[in-house]
Amino acid sequence: MISIRKVNQLYGGTQILWDLDLEIPKASCTCIMGRNGVGKTTLLKCLMGLLPVASGDILLDGTPIQQQPPHARAALGIGYVPQGRDIFPLLTVEENLRIGLPQRKDKARQIPEKIFELFPVLKDMLGRRGGDLSGGQQQQLAIGRALVIEPTVLILDEPNEGIQPNIVSQIGDVILKLVGEGMTVVLVEQKLGFAKRVGKEFRLMEKGRVVASDSMSNLSEDLIRRHLAV
Repeated sequence: MISIRKVNQLYGGTQILWDLDLEIPKASCTCIMGRNGVGKTTLLKCLMGLLPVASGDILLDGTPIQQQPPHARAALGIGYVPQGRDIFPLLTVEENLRIGLPQRKDKARQIPEKIFELFPVLKDMLGRRGGDLSGGQQQQLAIGRALVIEPTVLILDEPNEGIQPNIVSQIGDVILKLVGEGMTVVLVEQKLGFAKRVGKEFRLMEKGRVVASDSMSNLSEDLIRRHLAV
Protein backbone atom coordinates (compact mmCIF):
# COMPACT_ATOMS: atom_id res chain seq x y z
CA MET A 1 0.00 0.00 0.00
CA ILE A 2 2.63 2.55 1.14
CA SER A 3 6.33 2.03 0.55
CA ILE A 4 8.98 4.42 1.84
CA ARG A 5 12.43 3.78 0.44
CA LYS A 6 15.68 5.35 1.58
CA VAL A 7 14.02 8.59 2.63
CA ASN A 8 16.22 11.32 4.06
CA GLN A 9 14.82 14.53 5.52
CA LEU A 10 16.57 17.62 6.81
CA TYR A 11 14.91 20.27 8.92
CA GLY A 12 16.64 23.55 9.65
CA GLY A 13 20.00 22.09 8.70
CA THR A 14 19.56 19.06 10.97
CA GLN A 15 18.95 15.64 9.46
CA ILE A 16 15.89 13.99 11.00
CA LEU A 17 15.28 10.90 8.84
CA TRP A 18 18.19 8.72 7.73
CA ASP A 19 17.74 6.31 4.79
CA LEU A 20 14.38 5.34 6.28
CA ASP A 21 12.69 2.24 4.87
CA LEU A 22 9.09 1.47 5.78
CA GLU A 23 6.25 -0.68 4.47
CA ILE A 24 2.62 -0.02 5.42
CA PRO A 25 0.25 -2.89 4.53
CA LYS A 26 -3.23 -2.30 3.17
CA ALA A 27 -6.34 -2.53 5.36
CA SER A 28 -4.34 -2.58 8.57
CA CYS A 29 -3.48 -0.26 11.45
CA THR A 30 0.27 0.23 11.61
CA CYS A 31 1.59 1.95 14.73
CA ILE A 32 4.72 4.09 14.40
CA MET A 33 6.31 4.01 17.84
CA GLY A 34 9.41 5.33 19.57
CA ARG A 35 10.62 7.80 22.14
CA ASN A 36 10.20 11.55 21.72
CA GLY A 37 12.41 13.11 19.09
CA VAL A 38 13.08 10.05 16.92
CA GLY A 39 11.31 11.49 13.86
CA LYS A 40 7.78 10.07 14.04
CA THR A 41 5.92 13.32 13.36
CA THR A 42 8.45 14.29 10.70
CA LEU A 43 7.77 10.98 8.97
CA LEU A 44 4.02 11.60 8.95
CA LYS A 45 4.50 15.12 7.60
CA CYS A 46 6.65 13.72 4.82
CA LEU A 47 3.91 11.21 4.02
CA MET A 48 1.37 14.03 3.74
CA GLY A 49 3.69 16.34 1.81
CA LEU A 50 3.92 18.96 4.54
CA LEU A 51 7.69 18.52 4.65
CA PRO A 52 9.89 17.84 1.62
CA VAL A 53 12.20 14.85 1.47
CA ALA A 54 15.84 15.44 0.58
CA SER A 55 16.03 12.09 -1.20
CA GLY A 56 14.26 8.76 -1.43
CA ASP A 57 10.85 7.61 -2.62
CA ILE A 58 7.35 7.53 -1.16
CA LEU A 59 5.02 5.26 -3.11
CA LEU A 60 1.26 4.87 -2.84
CA ASP A 61 0.11 1.66 -4.53
CA GLY A 62 3.36 1.67 -6.47
CA THR A 63 3.09 5.28 -7.70
CA PRO A 64 5.69 7.80 -6.48
CA ILE A 65 4.05 10.72 -4.66
CA GLN A 66 7.02 12.44 -3.00
CA GLN A 67 6.77 15.39 -5.40
CA GLN A 68 3.02 15.82 -4.93
CA PRO A 69 1.76 18.74 -2.76
CA PRO A 70 -0.52 18.04 0.23
CA HIS A 71 -3.78 18.84 -1.57
CA ALA A 72 -2.89 16.41 -4.36
CA ARG A 73 -2.18 13.67 -1.83
CA ALA A 74 -5.55 14.35 -0.21
CA ALA A 75 -7.16 13.97 -3.63
CA LEU A 76 -5.37 10.62 -3.95
CA GLY A 77 -7.13 9.47 -0.79
CA ILE A 78 -4.80 10.34 2.09
CA GLY A 79 -6.45 11.87 5.16
CA TYR A 80 -4.33 13.51 7.85
CA VAL A 81 -5.03 14.40 11.48
CA PRO A 82 -2.08 16.36 12.87
CA GLN A 83 -0.86 16.38 16.44
CA GLY A 84 -2.73 19.15 18.23
CA ARG A 85 -5.77 18.77 15.94
CA ASP A 86 -5.42 22.13 14.11
CA ILE A 87 -9.12 22.69 13.67
CA PHE A 88 -10.31 26.18 12.75
CA PRO A 89 -11.53 27.56 16.09
CA LEU A 90 -13.59 30.44 14.67
CA LEU A 91 -15.40 28.28 12.12
CA THR A 92 -18.40 26.20 13.07
CA VAL A 93 -18.27 22.42 13.25
CA GLU A 94 -20.13 22.25 9.95
CA GLU A 95 -17.74 24.69 8.29
CA ASN A 96 -14.74 22.71 9.54
CA LEU A 97 -16.18 19.53 8.09
CA ARG A 98 -17.04 21.14 4.76
CA ILE A 99 -13.44 22.19 4.20
CA GLY A 100 -12.59 18.70 2.99
CA LEU A 101 -15.43 18.40 0.45
CA PRO A 102 -13.56 19.94 -2.54
CA GLN A 103 -11.02 17.09 -2.35
CA ARG A 104 -13.66 14.41 -2.85
CA LYS A 105 -13.43 12.63 -6.16
CA ASP A 106 -17.20 12.67 -6.60
CA LYS A 107 -17.36 16.43 -5.76
CA ALA A 108 -20.23 15.77 -3.35
CA ARG A 109 -21.49 18.86 -1.55
CA GLN A 110 -22.93 17.16 1.48
CA ILE A 111 -21.05 15.95 4.54
CA PRO A 112 -21.20 12.13 4.50
CA GLU A 113 -23.71 10.81 7.00
CA LYS A 114 -21.12 8.26 8.09
CA ILE A 115 -19.21 11.04 9.90
CA PHE A 116 -22.17 11.49 12.24
CA GLU A 117 -22.61 7.74 12.64
CA LEU A 118 -19.01 7.53 13.88
CA PHE A 119 -19.17 10.73 15.95
CA PRO A 120 -22.81 11.49 16.84
CA VAL A 121 -21.81 14.47 18.99
CA LEU A 122 -20.75 16.39 15.89
CA LYS A 123 -24.27 16.36 14.46
CA ASP A 124 -25.57 17.94 17.65
CA MET A 125 -22.93 20.68 17.47
CA LEU A 126 -22.92 21.65 13.79
CA GLY A 127 -23.61 25.29 14.57
CA ARG A 128 -21.06 25.65 17.38
CA ARG A 129 -17.64 27.12 16.79
CA GLY A 130 -14.78 24.64 16.86
CA GLY A 131 -12.97 26.60 19.55
CA ASP A 132 -15.92 26.18 21.92
CA LEU A 133 -15.68 22.38 21.88
CA SER A 134 -13.85 20.34 24.51
CA GLY A 135 -10.49 18.82 23.62
CA GLY A 136 -12.06 15.43 23.01
CA GLN A 137 -14.80 16.89 20.83
CA GLN A 138 -12.20 18.83 18.85
CA GLN A 139 -10.30 15.61 18.24
CA GLN A 140 -13.46 13.94 16.99
CA LEU A 141 -13.97 16.93 14.70
CA ALA A 142 -10.40 16.70 13.40
CA ILE A 143 -10.82 13.01 12.60
CA GLY A 144 -14.24 13.65 11.07
CA ARG A 145 -12.79 16.40 8.88
CA ALA A 146 -10.13 13.99 7.57
CA LEU A 147 -12.78 11.35 6.88
CA VAL A 148 -14.96 13.71 4.85
CA ILE A 149 -12.88 12.94 1.75
CA GLU A 150 -13.51 9.21 2.32
CA PRO A 151 -9.80 8.43 2.30
CA THR A 152 -8.23 5.04 1.69
CA VAL A 153 -5.37 6.00 4.04
CA LEU A 154 -5.84 7.78 7.37
CA ILE A 155 -2.79 9.25 9.14
CA LEU A 156 -3.22 9.98 12.86
CA ASP A 157 -0.55 11.75 14.91
CA GLU A 158 -1.10 11.06 18.63
CA PRO A 159 -4.90 11.40 18.49
CA ASN A 160 -5.28 10.65 22.21
CA GLU A 161 -2.99 13.36 23.55
CA GLY A 162 -4.81 15.18 26.36
CA ILE A 163 -8.11 13.39 25.69
CA GLN A 164 -10.48 12.02 28.33
CA PRO A 165 -10.59 8.20 28.62
CA ASN A 166 -14.13 7.70 27.31
CA ILE A 167 -13.29 9.49 24.04
CA VAL A 168 -9.98 7.62 23.79
CA SER A 169 -12.03 4.43 23.89
CA GLN A 170 -14.41 5.79 21.23
CA ILE A 171 -11.53 6.75 18.95
CA GLY A 172 -10.18 3.22 19.33
CA ASP A 173 -13.57 1.80 18.33
CA VAL A 174 -13.63 4.05 15.26
CA ILE A 175 -10.15 2.98 14.17
CA LEU A 176 -11.06 -0.70 14.50
CA LYS A 177 -14.26 -0.15 12.52
CA LEU A 178 -12.47 1.71 9.73
CA VAL A 179 -9.75 -0.93 9.44
CA GLY A 180 -12.43 -3.62 9.42
CA GLU A 181 -13.99 -1.84 6.45
CA GLY A 182 -10.70 -1.89 4.54
CA MET A 183 -9.08 1.43 5.44
CA THR A 184 -5.33 1.69 5.96
CA VAL A 185 -4.44 3.55 9.18
CA VAL A 186 -1.01 4.92 10.05
CA LEU A 187 -0.92 5.81 13.74
CA VAL A 188 1.69 7.50 15.90
CA GLU A 189 0.79 6.62 19.48
CA GLN A 190 2.61 6.87 22.80
CA LYS A 191 0.09 4.90 24.84
CA LEU A 192 1.19 1.29 24.63
CA GLY A 193 -2.15 -0.15 25.72
CA PHE A 194 -4.03 1.73 23.03
CA ALA A 195 -1.48 0.80 20.38
CA LYS A 196 -1.78 -2.86 21.27
CA ARG A 197 -5.56 -2.66 21.16
CA VAL A 198 -5.92 -1.13 17.69
CA GLY A 199 -2.63 -1.92 15.97
CA LYS A 200 -2.03 -4.94 13.76
CA GLU A 201 1.56 -3.97 12.97
CA PHE A 202 4.27 -1.95 14.70
CA ARG A 203 7.26 -0.04 13.40
CA LEU A 204 9.79 1.08 16.02
CA MET A 205 11.90 4.14 15.28
CA GLU A 206 15.25 5.16 16.72
CA LYS A 207 17.30 8.17 15.58
CA GLY A 208 15.39 8.67 12.36
CA ARG A 209 15.39 5.05 11.27
CA VAL A 210 13.03 2.09 11.58
CA VAL A 211 14.82 -0.43 13.79
CA ALA A 212 12.11 -3.09 14.21
CA SER A 213 9.00 -4.13 12.26
CA ASP A 214 6.56 -6.93 12.99
CA SER A 215 2.99 -7.80 13.87
CA MET A 216 1.78 -6.23 17.12
CA SER A 217 1.53 -9.65 18.76
CA ASN A 218 5.31 -9.89 18.47
CA LEU A 219 6.07 -6.64 20.29
CA SER A 220 8.23 -8.14 23.02
CA GLU A 221 9.15 -6.79 26.43
CA ASP A 222 12.74 -6.60 25.25
CA LEU A 223 11.79 -4.30 22.35
CA ILE A 224 9.65 -2.19 24.66
CA ARG A 225 12.50 -1.84 27.14
CA ARG A 226 15.09 -0.99 24.47
CA HIS A 227 13.07 1.41 22.34
CA LEU A 228 10.03 2.66 24.26
CA ALA A 229 10.79 2.72 27.98
CA VAL A 230 11.65 6.14 29.38
